[in-house]
Amino acid sequence: MKRKLAFLAAFAAAVIYGVSFTVAKEVMPEYVLPFGFIVLRVAGATALFWIISLFLPKETIAKQDYQQFFVAAIFGVALNMLTFFKGLSFTTPINGAVMMLTTPILILGLSAVILKEKITKTKFIGVILGVFGALTLIGYKQQVSQNGTHIGLGNFLVFVNAVSYALYLVLSKPILTKYSPITFAKWLYLFGLIMVVPFGYQQVLAISWEAMPLSIMLKTLYIVVATTFLTYLFNIIALRTLKPTTLSVFIYIQPLVASIYAIAMGKDMLSSIKLIAGSLIFLGVYLVSKKKHS
Repeated sequence: MKRKLAFLAAFAAAVIYGVSFTVAKEVMPEYVLPFGFIVLRVAGATALFWIISLFLPKETIAKQDYQQFFVAAIFGVALNMLTFFKGLSFTTPINGAVMMLTTPILILGLSAVILKEKITKTKFIGVILGVFGALTLIGYKQQVSQNGTHIGLGNFLVFVNAVSYALYLVLSKPILTKYSPITFAKWLYLFGLIMVVPFGYQQVLAISWEAMPLSIMLKTLYIVVATTFLTYLFNIIALRTLKPTTLSVFIYIQPLVASIYAIAMGKDMLSSIKLIAGSLIFLGVYLVSKKKHS
C-alpha cells in the first residue's frame, strides 16, 4: 500500500509539473510578468512551509550550514526559477518540457566532475546525444510567437534552468540528508525569497488584480500552491518509499503531459524538429539511466 501511495504521489507531481508549462504561459506575460510571478510563487511557498513547520518538531540549524542553504537557494530557487519563467515566457510549452529532460543527463555530468563519479562509455554516449538534442531544440529556427518573443532565447534560458537545478541537486545532497524536508524547504525558500524580491517586486506592484479574470487568478494560485508547494510534498512522500533513481523516471512523464495538455488547449503544436530533438534527448536519458550488466 505504501509503495502504491508513493507511485501515486510521484505521478501526481509529474502531472502537476507537466500541466504547469501551459498554465503559466496563460498567466504571463499578459497578466503577470515573469519575475513578478517568481516572487509570488516563492513568497507563497515560503509562507506555507514556515506555517507547516510550526506544527512539527523544531530542528536547530548548525551555523556553518546556513552557507549551504544559501548556495542551495541560489541554484534551487533564484537562478533556477528566474531563468525558467523568463524562458517559458519566450518559448512554447512543449519546447520547455522537452528541455527539462536534459536534467538527468546534466546531473550525471556534474556528478562526475564534482563528486568524481565514474561515467561508462554508454552513459557518455547518452550525454552527447542528450546535449545534441537540447542544442538542436535551442538552435531551431522558428517563427516569432504571437507575443513577439524569441523561441531560441527561451529554449536557452530553460536549458540554463536545467543546469542550475542539476547543480542544486548535486551540491545540496549532503545537507538534504542532515535535516528534515520541511526544515530544508523553509530555509531554502526563505533565502530564495530574499534573492528574487529585488528582481520582481516592481512587477508584483504592477499587477492589476482588479483587471484579472477569475480564471487567471485560479491559474496563478495553481502555480503558487500546486507547482511549487504540493509537488515538493508529493516528492517527499514518494522518496520515503522509492529510491531516488526510481523517482527520477517520473520526469519523463512531464513532456508527455505538457504536450497533451498544450495541444488539447490549442496552445502548441508538434513539429518534426521537436520530435527529432525530443527523441535524441529521450535516447540520451535512456542510455544514461541504463544499468550496467555484469
